[in-house]
Amino acid sequence: MDLPELKKKTVQELRKMAEELGIEKTSGLKKHDLALKILVALSEQNGHRYGYGILEIMADGRGFLRVDERKQKPLTDIYVADTQVKRFNLRGGDLVSGPVRPPKENERYWSLLRVQTINEREPEEARNRPNFEDLVPIYPNERLRLEIPGPDGVTGRFMDLITPIGRGQRGLIIAPPKAGKTTIIKKIANSLTQNYDDLRLIVLLVDERPEEVTDIDRSVDGEVVASTFDRMPEDHMQVMEMVQSRCKRLVEHGEHVVVLMDSITRLARASNLTVDPSGRTLSGGLDPTALYRPKRFFGSARNIEGGGSLTILATILIETGSRMDDMIFEEFKATGNMDLVLSRQLADRGIFPAINIELSSTRHQELLFNDDELQSIWQLRKALHAMDTEPATDTLINGLRKTKTNADFLAMAKQTFRGS
Repeated sequence: MDLPELKKKTVQELRKMAEELGIEKTSGLKKHDLALKILVALSEQNGHRYGYGILEIMADGRGFLRVDERKQKPLTDIYVADTQVKRFNLRGGDLVSGPVRPPKENERYWSLLRVQTINEREPEEARNRPNFEDLVPIYPNERLRLEIPGPDGVTGRFMDLITPIGRGQRGLIIAPPKAGKTTIIKKIANSLTQNYDDLRLIVLLVDERPEEVTDIDRSVDGEVVASTFDRMPEDHMQVMEMVQSRCKRLVEHGEHVVVLMDSITRLARASNLTVDPSGRTLSGGLDPTALYRPKRFFGSARNIEGGGSLTILATILIETGSRMDDMIFEEFKATGNMDLVLSRQLADRGIFPAINIELSSTRHQELLFNDDELQSIWQLRKALHAMDTEPATDTLINGLRKTKTNADFLAMAKQTFRGS
Protein backbone atom coordinates (compact mmCIF):
# COMPACT_ATOMS: atom_id res chain seq x y z
CA MET A 1 0.00 0.00 0.00
CA ASP A 2 1.41 3.39 -1.00
CA LEU A 3 0.65 6.98 -0.03
CA PRO A 4 -1.75 7.85 -2.90
CA GLU A 5 -3.80 4.74 -2.06
CA LEU A 6 -3.98 5.69 1.62
CA LYS A 7 -5.04 9.24 0.76
CA LYS A 8 -8.13 7.88 -1.01
CA LYS A 9 -9.45 6.54 2.30
CA THR A 10 -11.59 8.58 4.68
CA VAL A 11 -10.23 9.93 7.95
CA GLN A 12 -12.37 7.41 9.84
CA GLU A 13 -10.91 4.52 7.82
CA LEU A 14 -7.39 5.79 8.43
CA ARG A 15 -7.99 6.11 12.17
CA LYS A 16 -9.27 2.54 12.28
CA MET A 17 -6.13 1.35 10.47
CA ALA A 18 -3.96 3.36 12.87
CA GLU A 19 -5.68 1.78 15.85
CA GLU A 20 -5.09 -1.71 14.43
CA LEU A 21 -1.41 -0.85 13.88
CA GLY A 22 -1.04 0.42 17.46
CA ILE A 23 -0.45 4.04 16.50
CA GLU A 24 -1.30 6.31 19.42
CA LYS A 25 -2.50 9.94 19.64
CA THR A 26 -4.21 10.12 16.25
CA SER A 27 -7.24 12.22 17.24
CA GLY A 28 -5.59 15.57 16.49
CA LEU A 29 -3.76 14.49 13.33
CA LYS A 30 -4.77 15.78 9.92
CA LYS A 31 -5.47 13.26 7.14
CA HIS A 32 -2.12 13.79 5.42
CA ASP A 33 -0.07 13.28 8.61
CA LEU A 34 -2.17 10.28 9.61
CA ALA A 35 -1.59 8.61 6.23
CA LEU A 36 2.16 9.14 6.53
CA LYS A 37 2.26 7.63 10.03
CA ILE A 38 0.35 4.58 8.79
CA LEU A 39 2.74 4.19 5.86
CA VAL A 40 5.75 4.27 8.20
CA ALA A 41 4.10 1.73 10.53
CA LEU A 42 3.24 -0.63 7.65
CA SER A 43 6.79 -0.55 6.31
CA GLU A 44 8.25 -1.24 9.77
CA GLN A 45 5.80 -4.11 10.18
CA ASN A 46 7.22 -5.64 7.00
CA GLY A 47 10.79 -5.27 8.21
CA HIS A 48 11.55 -2.13 6.23
CA ARG A 49 11.99 1.50 7.13
CA TYR A 50 10.09 4.19 5.29
CA GLY A 51 11.01 7.87 5.28
CA TYR A 52 9.66 11.13 3.96
CA GLY A 53 10.40 14.82 4.16
CA ILE A 54 10.58 18.12 2.33
CA LEU A 55 13.49 18.19 -0.11
CA GLU A 56 16.21 20.81 0.21
CA ILE A 57 18.79 20.76 -2.59
CA MET A 58 22.37 21.77 -1.83
CA ALA A 59 24.66 23.77 -4.11
CA ASP A 60 26.45 20.58 -5.27
CA GLY A 61 23.20 18.94 -6.43
CA ARG A 62 22.71 16.57 -3.50
CA GLY A 63 19.56 16.78 -1.45
CA PHE A 64 18.24 16.18 2.05
CA LEU A 65 14.72 15.38 3.15
CA ARG A 66 14.10 17.66 6.09
CA VAL A 67 12.08 15.83 8.70
CA ASP A 68 9.63 17.61 10.98
CA GLU A 69 10.33 15.94 14.30
CA ARG A 70 6.90 16.93 15.65
CA LYS A 71 5.24 14.71 13.05
CA GLN A 72 7.63 11.79 12.66
CA LYS A 73 9.99 10.05 15.04
CA PRO A 74 13.26 11.39 13.71
CA LEU A 75 15.44 9.41 11.40
CA THR A 76 17.15 12.79 11.30
CA ASP A 77 17.46 14.22 7.81
CA ILE A 78 17.53 11.75 4.92
CA TYR A 79 20.19 11.93 2.21
CA VAL A 80 19.09 11.99 -1.44
CA ALA A 81 21.77 11.32 -4.08
CA ASP A 82 22.24 13.83 -6.89
CA THR A 83 21.51 11.06 -9.40
CA GLN A 84 18.01 10.68 -7.94
CA VAL A 85 17.51 14.44 -7.99
CA LYS A 86 18.38 14.59 -11.70
CA ARG A 87 16.54 11.42 -12.72
CA PHE A 88 13.19 12.48 -11.27
CA ASN A 89 13.60 16.22 -11.87
CA LEU A 90 13.26 16.83 -8.15
CA ARG A 91 12.95 20.42 -6.95
CA GLY A 92 13.40 22.10 -3.61
CA GLY A 93 10.15 21.90 -1.65
CA ASP A 94 9.05 18.53 -3.04
CA LEU A 95 7.55 16.13 -0.51
CA VAL A 96 9.47 12.94 -1.29
CA SER A 97 8.90 9.53 0.25
CA GLY A 98 10.31 6.05 -0.14
CA PRO A 99 12.22 3.22 1.57
CA VAL A 100 15.38 4.23 3.40
CA ARG A 101 18.41 2.51 4.89
CA PRO A 102 20.42 3.37 8.00
CA PRO A 103 23.86 4.98 7.68
CA LYS A 104 26.78 2.68 6.94
CA GLU A 105 30.19 3.02 8.53
CA ASN A 106 31.53 6.58 8.19
CA GLU A 107 28.10 7.83 7.03
CA ARG A 108 26.11 10.38 9.03
CA TYR A 109 22.66 10.18 7.47
CA TRP A 110 19.97 7.73 6.51
CA SER A 111 19.76 7.38 2.73
CA LEU A 112 16.78 7.23 0.39
CA LEU A 113 16.90 3.93 -1.53
CA ARG A 114 14.10 4.63 -3.98
CA VAL A 115 11.77 7.50 -4.79
CA GLN A 116 8.28 6.09 -4.30
CA THR A 117 6.15 9.24 -4.35
CA ILE A 118 6.68 12.92 -5.12
CA ASN A 119 4.13 15.30 -3.65
CA GLU A 120 1.86 12.29 -3.00
CA ARG A 121 1.92 11.39 -6.71
CA GLU A 122 3.65 8.86 -8.89
CA PRO A 123 7.19 9.97 -9.82
CA GLU A 124 6.38 10.03 -13.56
CA GLU A 125 3.49 12.44 -13.01
CA ALA A 126 5.70 14.84 -11.07
CA ARG A 127 8.45 14.71 -13.71
CA ASN A 128 6.26 16.38 -16.36
CA ARG A 129 4.95 19.31 -14.28
CA PRO A 130 5.51 22.94 -15.35
CA ASN A 131 7.86 25.40 -13.65
CA PHE A 132 6.23 27.87 -11.27
CA GLU A 133 7.95 30.80 -12.98
CA ASP A 134 6.42 29.81 -16.34
CA LEU A 135 2.83 29.87 -15.05
CA VAL A 136 0.75 32.90 -16.09
CA PRO A 137 -0.43 35.12 -13.17
CA ILE A 138 -3.81 36.87 -13.40
CA TYR A 139 -5.91 38.98 -11.02
CA PRO A 140 -7.72 37.05 -8.28
CA ASN A 141 -11.17 36.29 -9.71
CA GLU A 142 -12.56 33.57 -7.45
CA ARG A 143 -13.59 34.64 -4.00
CA LEU A 144 -12.59 32.93 -0.77
CA ARG A 145 -15.52 33.49 1.56
CA LEU A 146 -14.69 33.85 5.24
CA GLU A 147 -18.30 33.98 6.42
CA ILE A 148 -19.19 31.31 8.98
CA PRO A 149 -22.25 31.12 11.25
CA GLY A 150 -22.26 32.26 14.85
CA PRO A 151 -20.56 35.03 16.84
CA ASP A 152 -17.09 33.82 15.80
CA GLY A 153 -17.96 34.70 12.22
CA VAL A 154 -18.10 38.49 12.66
CA THR A 155 -14.45 39.05 11.69
CA GLY A 156 -14.75 36.96 8.54
CA ARG A 157 -18.02 38.60 7.53
CA PHE A 158 -16.48 42.04 8.13
CA MET A 159 -13.58 41.19 5.82
CA ASP A 160 -15.88 39.72 3.17
CA LEU A 161 -17.56 43.12 2.92
CA ILE A 162 -14.60 45.49 3.29
CA THR A 163 -11.54 43.52 2.13
CA PRO A 164 -12.72 40.49 0.13
CA ILE A 165 -10.08 37.84 -0.54
CA GLY A 166 -9.69 35.92 -3.78
CA ARG A 167 -7.60 32.91 -4.64
CA GLY A 168 -4.12 34.25 -5.34
CA GLN A 169 -4.52 37.39 -3.22
CA ARG A 170 -1.39 39.15 -1.98
CA GLY A 171 -2.55 40.95 1.14
CA LEU A 172 -1.00 42.98 3.93
CA ILE A 173 -2.47 43.06 7.42
CA ILE A 174 -1.10 46.42 8.56
CA ALA A 175 -0.95 46.30 12.34
CA PRO A 176 0.26 48.51 15.18
CA PRO A 177 1.14 46.74 18.46
CA LYS A 178 -1.74 45.20 20.43
CA ALA A 179 -4.32 45.71 17.69
CA GLY A 180 -5.35 42.05 17.49
CA LYS A 181 -3.40 40.79 14.46
CA THR A 182 -2.88 37.31 15.93
CA THR A 183 -6.60 36.94 16.56
CA ILE A 184 -7.31 38.08 12.99
CA ILE A 185 -4.94 35.40 11.65
CA LYS A 186 -6.65 32.68 13.70
CA LYS A 187 -10.11 33.83 12.59
CA ILE A 188 -9.09 33.82 8.92
CA ALA A 189 -7.50 30.38 9.24
CA ASN A 190 -10.50 28.79 10.91
CA SER A 191 -12.94 30.35 8.45
CA LEU A 192 -10.98 29.00 5.49
CA THR A 193 -10.66 25.49 6.88
CA GLN A 194 -14.37 25.37 7.67
CA ASN A 195 -15.44 26.62 4.25
CA TYR A 196 -12.98 24.91 1.89
CA ASP A 197 -11.72 21.35 1.61
CA ASP A 198 -9.49 22.02 -1.40
CA LEU A 199 -7.16 24.54 0.27
CA ARG A 200 -3.73 23.80 1.72
CA LEU A 201 -3.37 26.13 4.70
CA ILE A 202 0.06 27.02 6.10
CA VAL A 203 0.61 29.43 8.98
CA LEU A 204 4.19 30.75 8.90
CA LEU A 205 5.45 32.34 12.12
CA VAL A 206 8.84 34.08 12.02
CA ASP A 207 10.73 35.30 15.11
CA GLU A 208 7.67 34.53 17.22
CA ARG A 209 7.28 33.76 20.92
CA PRO A 210 7.22 29.98 21.63
CA GLU A 211 3.96 30.16 23.58
CA GLU A 212 2.35 32.05 20.68
CA VAL A 213 3.36 29.22 18.35
CA THR A 214 1.78 26.66 20.66
CA ASP A 215 -1.43 28.68 20.91
CA ILE A 216 -1.80 29.02 17.14
CA ASP A 217 -0.86 25.37 16.56
CA ARG A 218 -3.67 24.32 18.91
CA SER A 219 -6.16 26.86 17.52
CA VAL A 220 -5.74 26.32 13.79
CA ASP A 221 -6.64 23.28 11.70
CA GLY A 222 -3.74 23.71 9.31
CA GLU A 223 0.01 23.29 9.08
CA VAL A 224 1.92 25.62 11.40
CA VAL A 225 5.56 26.26 10.51
CA ALA A 226 7.52 28.39 12.95
CA SER A 227 10.94 29.75 13.77
CA THR A 228 10.89 31.19 17.28
CA PHE A 229 12.77 34.31 18.40
CA ASP A 230 15.42 32.26 20.24
CA ARG A 231 16.72 30.84 16.94
CA MET A 232 19.32 32.40 14.66
CA PRO A 233 18.28 34.77 11.84
CA GLU A 234 19.63 32.21 9.35
CA ASP A 235 17.05 29.74 10.69
CA HIS A 236 14.25 32.24 10.07
CA MET A 237 15.35 32.65 6.46
CA GLN A 238 15.72 28.91 5.91
CA VAL A 239 12.20 28.24 7.20
CA MET A 240 10.81 30.93 4.90
CA GLU A 241 12.67 29.51 1.89
CA MET A 242 11.37 26.00 2.63
CA VAL A 243 7.77 27.21 2.89
CA GLN A 244 8.11 29.22 -0.32
CA SER A 245 9.55 26.24 -2.22
CA ARG A 246 6.87 23.92 -0.84
CA CYS A 247 4.07 26.26 -1.91
CA LYS A 248 5.48 26.60 -5.42
CA ARG A 249 5.62 22.83 -5.85
CA LEU A 250 1.98 22.48 -4.79
CA VAL A 251 0.85 25.23 -7.16
CA GLU A 252 2.73 23.54 -10.02
CA HIS A 253 0.39 20.59 -9.47
CA GLY A 254 -2.65 22.86 -9.71
CA GLU A 255 -3.35 23.04 -5.98
CA HIS A 256 -4.65 26.06 -4.08
CA VAL A 257 -2.45 27.17 -1.16
CA VAL A 258 -3.02 29.84 1.47
CA VAL A 259 -0.15 31.14 3.62
CA LEU A 260 -0.88 33.30 6.66
CA MET A 261 2.38 34.90 7.77
CA ASP A 262 3.34 36.79 10.91
CA SER A 263 5.26 38.90 10.15
CA ILE A 264 6.94 40.29 7.03
CA THR A 265 8.60 42.92 9.25
CA ARG A 266 10.44 40.38 11.38
CA LEU A 267 11.41 38.43 8.27
CA ALA A 268 12.97 41.57 6.79
CA ARG A 269 14.82 42.22 10.06
CA ALA A 270 16.26 38.69 9.94
CA SER A 271 17.22 39.16 6.30
CA ASN A 272 19.00 42.39 7.23
CA LEU A 273 21.17 40.43 9.66
CA THR A 274 22.08 37.70 7.18
CA VAL A 275 22.81 39.50 3.88
CA ASP A 276 26.29 40.53 2.85
CA PRO A 277 26.54 44.31 3.31
CA SER A 278 26.02 46.18 0.05
CA GLY A 279 27.76 49.32 1.27
CA ARG A 280 24.51 51.25 1.22
CA THR A 281 22.25 51.79 4.19
CA LEU A 282 18.71 53.13 4.34
CA SER A 283 17.28 54.99 7.30
CA GLY A 284 17.18 52.85 10.44
CA GLY A 285 20.17 50.73 9.42
CA LEU A 286 18.32 48.73 6.74
CA ASP A 287 20.44 47.40 3.90
CA PRO A 288 18.48 47.66 0.61
CA THR A 289 19.49 44.13 -0.41
CA ALA A 290 17.85 42.77 2.75
CA LEU A 291 14.45 43.29 1.12
CA TYR A 292 15.07 41.05 -1.90
CA ARG A 293 14.23 37.71 -0.29
CA PRO A 294 11.17 38.91 1.68
CA LYS A 295 9.84 40.59 -1.48
CA ARG A 296 10.48 37.44 -3.50
CA PHE A 297 8.48 35.46 -0.95
CA PHE A 298 5.58 37.93 -0.82
CA GLY A 299 5.64 38.38 -4.59
CA SER A 300 5.18 34.66 -5.20
CA ALA A 301 1.48 35.02 -4.30
CA ARG A 302 -0.54 34.82 -7.50
CA ASN A 303 -3.61 33.39 -9.18
CA ILE A 304 -2.60 31.09 -12.02
CA GLU A 305 -4.49 31.13 -15.29
CA GLY A 306 -6.09 27.72 -15.72
CA GLY A 307 -4.32 26.31 -12.68
CA GLY A 308 -3.81 26.65 -8.95
CA SER A 309 -3.13 29.66 -6.76
CA LEU A 310 -0.92 30.86 -3.95
CA THR A 311 -2.58 33.28 -1.55
CA ILE A 312 -0.37 35.08 0.98
CA LEU A 313 -1.75 37.28 3.75
CA ALA A 314 1.13 38.71 5.78
CA THR A 315 1.16 41.02 8.77
CA ILE A 316 3.41 44.07 8.66
CA LEU A 317 4.13 46.20 11.72
CA ILE A 318 3.65 49.96 12.06
CA GLU A 319 3.89 52.44 14.94
CA THR A 320 6.56 50.38 16.72
CA GLY A 321 8.92 53.31 17.29
CA SER A 322 11.55 51.69 15.06
CA ARG A 323 12.77 53.62 12.03
CA MET A 324 13.76 50.34 10.38
CA ASP A 325 10.20 49.04 10.71
CA ASP A 326 8.93 52.26 9.13
CA MET A 327 11.27 51.76 6.16
CA ILE A 328 10.19 48.13 5.74
CA PHE A 329 6.55 49.23 5.65
CA GLU A 330 7.31 51.96 3.11
CA GLU A 331 8.98 49.40 0.84
CA PHE A 332 6.11 46.91 1.04
CA LYS A 333 3.01 49.10 1.16
CA ALA A 334 2.51 49.20 -2.62
CA THR A 335 3.33 45.53 -3.29
CA GLY A 336 0.07 43.92 -2.20
CA ASN A 337 -3.36 43.96 -3.81
CA MET A 338 -5.26 43.96 -0.52
CA ASP A 339 -4.70 46.08 2.60
CA LEU A 340 -6.37 45.32 5.92
CA VAL A 341 -5.47 48.18 8.28
CA LEU A 342 -5.86 47.65 12.02
CA SER A 343 -6.30 50.55 14.44
CA ARG A 344 -4.73 50.77 17.89
CA GLN A 345 -7.27 53.47 18.83
CA LEU A 346 -10.19 51.14 18.07
CA ALA A 347 -8.54 48.30 19.99
CA ASP A 348 -7.95 50.56 23.01
CA ARG A 349 -11.68 51.33 23.01
CA GLY A 350 -12.52 47.62 23.04
CA ILE A 351 -13.78 47.50 19.45
CA PHE A 352 -12.89 44.20 17.75
CA PRO A 353 -12.12 43.50 15.00
CA ALA A 354 -10.25 46.81 15.16
CA ILE A 355 -10.33 47.40 11.38
CA ASN A 356 -10.06 50.88 9.91
CA ILE A 357 -12.72 50.78 7.18
CA GLU A 358 -11.60 53.92 5.37
CA LEU A 359 -8.00 52.73 4.89
CA SER A 360 -8.79 49.06 4.16
CA SER A 361 -9.59 47.85 0.65
CA THR A 362 -9.02 45.23 -2.05
CA ARG A 363 -7.84 46.11 -5.55
CA HIS A 364 -10.14 45.01 -8.38
CA GLN A 365 -12.81 43.87 -5.95
CA GLU A 366 -15.30 44.01 -8.83
CA LEU A 367 -13.85 40.66 -9.96
CA LEU A 368 -14.90 39.07 -6.66
CA PHE A 369 -18.50 40.36 -6.31
CA ASN A 370 -21.50 39.93 -8.56
CA ASP A 371 -23.18 43.12 -9.81
CA ASP A 372 -25.87 43.24 -7.10
CA GLU A 373 -23.32 42.66 -4.33
CA LEU A 374 -21.00 45.28 -5.76
CA GLN A 375 -23.71 47.95 -5.84
CA SER A 376 -24.67 47.15 -2.23
CA ILE A 377 -21.03 47.26 -1.12
CA TRP A 378 -20.46 50.65 -2.75
CA GLN A 379 -23.60 52.01 -1.10
CA LEU A 380 -22.47 50.64 2.27
CA ARG A 381 -18.96 52.09 1.99
CA LYS A 382 -20.31 55.46 0.92
CA ALA A 383 -22.47 55.60 4.04
CA LEU A 384 -19.67 54.40 6.35
CA HIS A 385 -17.11 56.82 4.88
CA ALA A 386 -19.41 59.69 5.86
CA MET A 387 -18.82 58.71 9.51
CA ASP A 388 -15.72 58.98 11.67
CA THR A 389 -13.55 55.87 12.02
CA GLU A 390 -14.86 54.65 15.38
CA PRO A 391 -18.61 55.00 14.74
CA ALA A 392 -18.20 53.52 11.24
CA THR A 393 -16.52 50.36 12.52
CA ASP A 394 -18.90 50.14 15.48
CA THR A 395 -21.94 50.51 13.21
CA LEU A 396 -20.78 47.74 10.90
CA ILE A 397 -19.95 45.33 13.73
CA ASN A 398 -23.31 45.91 15.44
CA GLY A 399 -25.13 45.40 12.15
CA LEU A 400 -23.32 42.11 11.56
CA ARG A 401 -24.18 40.89 15.05
CA LYS A 402 -27.88 41.60 14.46
CA THR A 403 -28.00 39.49 11.29
CA LYS A 404 -27.13 35.88 10.58
CA THR A 405 -25.60 36.31 7.13
CA ASN A 406 -24.00 39.04 5.03
CA ALA A 407 -26.87 38.73 2.55
CA ASP A 408 -29.31 39.59 5.36
CA PHE A 409 -27.08 42.45 6.49
CA LEU A 410 -26.79 43.95 3.01
CA ALA A 411 -30.56 43.77 2.59
CA MET A 412 -30.99 45.57 5.91
CA ALA A 413 -28.29 48.11 5.06
CA LYS A 414 -29.90 48.81 1.70
CA GLN A 415 -33.05 49.94 3.48
CA THR A 416 -31.19 51.82 6.22
CA PHE A 417 -28.82 53.71 3.94
CA ARG A 418 -31.22 54.25 1.03
CA GLY A 419 -30.58 57.66 -0.43
CA SER A 420 -27.20 58.07 1.31
